[in-house]
Amino acid sequence: MKNQKIEIENLWNRFKIWITSNAPHLSRELQPAILPEEINKLQQTIQTELPEDFIAFLSIHNGQNRNADGFIKAEELLSSNRIIDEWKIWYDLYQSGDFEDSEAEPDEEIKDFWWNPKWIPITYDGSGNHLCIDMDPTENGTKGQIIRMWHDDSVREFIAPSFKIFFENYCKSLENNKYVYSDEWGGIVSREDI
Repeated sequence: MKNQKIEIENLWNRFKIWITSNAPHLSRELQPAILPEEINKLQQTIQTELPEDFIAFLSIHNGQNRNADGFIKAEELLSSNRIIDEWKIWYDLYQSGDFEDSEAEPDEEIKDFWWNPKWIPITYDGSGNHLCIDMDPTENGTKGQIIRMWHDDSVREFIAPSFKIFFENYCKSLENNKYVYSDEWGGIVSREDI
């Protein structure tokens, strides 16, 4: 866990350096570190343990303030409370049978569900779509992998084998000038999208 925390701390520092140079106002939108009781509440609510790399991430900054510009591809980087909010919405729909007749088109690393209680939302685009930590992959996947889940599209896309690798790839893309801050789009977006 110690090495994991150091690696994640280094990635956070790279991310914050980019923000300071490209969108300094976003620095004020970072939440403080998650508290141990908040980690317990989160894991008890979602009924699963989170990967160490994501806990290390939250232990530095517990996501961003709600209603601020999006940190990850113009999407809100969810705090633990916001993860609980979004997960509960999906869980209630799941429990009520809303997805029983829905067919997904998952990549081979992802189980064939419209939604799975072990998919933990970590971003939110304001329209019901998320990047999720997948704690229940297929044998071709990796526990803790990052996937894309759409609320109104059957595609379920594999993004990265772990949160750390996802965040590292994102930092590299920021540093390689593949992303810009856009006031019009409400956050950090790919140059290709503007």
